[in-house]
Amino acid sequence: MEHSLPSRPVRPRRSVLYLPAGNERALAKLPDLGCDSVIFDLEDSVAPEAKAEARESLRTFFADGRAGALPAGMEKIIRINALSSPWGGEDLLAARGCRPDAILIPKVDAPDDIAAVEDALEQTDAPAALRLWAMIETPRGVMNSGQIARMGRTDGARLDCFVTGANDLIKETGVAALPGRPFLSSWLMQIVLAARAYGLDALDGVYSDFKDEAGLVAECRDGHAMGFDGKTLIHPSQIAAANRAFGVDPSRLADAQAIVAAFALPENAGRGVISLEGRMVERLHLEMAQRLIDKAARIAARDQGDHTP
Repeated sequence: MEHSLPSRPVRPRRSVLYLPAGNERALAKLPDLGCDSVIFDLEDSVAPEAKAEARESLRTFFADGRAGALPAGMEKIIRINALSSPWGGEDLLAARGCRPDAILIPKVDAPDDIAAVEDALEQTDAPAALRLWAMIETPRGVMNSGQIARMGRTDGARLDCFVTGANDLIKETGVAALPGRPFLSSWLMQIVLAARAYGLDALDGVYSDFKDEAGLVAECRDGHAMGFDGKTLIHPSQIAAANRAFGVDPSRLADAQAIVAAFALPENAGRGVISLEGRMVERLHLEMAQRLIDKAARIAARDQGDHTP
């Protein structure tokens, strides 16, 4: 059964770093990084012959206290291999046992891909707090993104976030990978639109040339303008640029605070529309303003080390 949009907590997801699950050196550096979220990857960054070892390494990382010692504000996600692959079933069991914040499902083509993972988690009595993220990285995934996002409004829904796989889309379609992504932009906007229609977050894809800071900054600005909540990253050196680009602009924050303050005035109590500095402001703008203020507070807490979960 479909329900109204869920009320989700506001979480900063400006910078979401991929980290190979079996890379012990990278795991050791993680507590000192300023990313909002980390994706422990069992899929693309792990060779087939190393997947079992990476899975066990991840189990150990979560079991021996190292994962629990990460900053409380750093969201922990595990990307598994597809359930249809030789490793997907074991990956899902391992991920469920690690109790991360979310599990990232790769190559989601249709709602059934989400339903299959939800059913498997239900059968293993996974906690309700365990969320699902979906990789939208295939032509079918983009075309079906609205139907997939709608899964976030069904009974017991776990779906929380879309993650764009732009490089996979380029590979599967043959579209030219040009600066500014002119031939990808309509597909990226479709992913954002589907996510927003059903109350999900949406993350932009990675920028592969991690030594090209100018290119990264430009693409972060581009992604922010499209409406993405943040960007997935492949290297720690990219974190600062993503945090800046997807943070809250001070002028927008000041405007949001002015809107909230105006609606709080006694003379505006119960009014659906008010006049503010020569423009008409509706209560929907009040909701948007409050969410922006909440996001800014979460970002400030994350950046200052007050990691309130």
